[in-house]
Amino acid sequence: MCFDHDSRPPIAPIEGGSLDAKDLVLEAADGNRFMAYQARAAEPDGSGIVILPDVRGLHAYYRDLALRFAEHGTEAIAIDYFGRTAGIGDRGPGFDYRPHVAQTTFAGLTADITTAVEHLRSTTDATRIFTIGFCMGGRTAFLTATMGLGLSGVIGFYGWPTGGSSNGTPAPADVATSFQAPVLALFGGADDNIGPEVRGTFETALTAAGVDHRIVVYPNAPHSFFDRKADEFSSSSAKAWDEVLAFIRSAAPAAA
Repeated sequence: MCFDHDSRPPIAPIEGGSLDAKDLVLEAADGNRFMAYQARAAEPDGSGIVILPDVRGLHAYYRDLALRFAEHGTEAIAIDYFGRTAGIGDRGPGFDYRPHVAQTTFAGLTADITTAVEHLRSTTDATRIFTIGFCMGGRTAFLTATMGLGLSGVIGFYGWPTGGSSNGTPAPADVATSFQAPVLALFGGADDNIGPEVRGTFETALTAAGVDHRIVVYPNAPHSFFDRKADEFSSSSAKAWDEVLAFIRSAAPAAA
């Protein structure tokens, strides 16, 4: 699991930066209905972002993160993964996510993320659309670069870029030649599972495929370091947030 139920993004709120926020139910092209949470920017800067959670789906951490993006001018929508198997309901501490993660599919994820991107484009003036994800969502965010969504960039926090997965999604390093967007990948240097060899394999694949990318490693930071409760990693978290904002602000609209 990536974050505890009481975890929150380590980002200070900006009063008045968000215009409004609300829960939504979206419907994908295959008829799946799923939860989402949209936060609107009071002073939009032309960017929008789809937030892809960790294995527990849409919970409070990601609603808060959507608000933090909106406060910085980025129209944001966070989505849930489990509409097909768990319906629309609470993803609090009592939610048993494990059996639902294994039932997600790449086709289903693609359909839901496509719907979220289309919703951003139809309800905001954002011309630069990004995805960002954490853990399972980080891997999925990398893979959104293959989905033909016209993204301006994809951002993954400690997403596994190599090897198999419980839900059968392809390894991002294996499909790097299909990437159609720049990549920002953020990892903890003390992550026991995503070590130098794994990160190196991903960087080699992106370089060989000619994909514009930046891989940043925060020394001594573990998996899931981007958490308000992890005070000892606050400096790494602040630097990571600055990386994310700079990546969004510097990106051009994707080619039509």
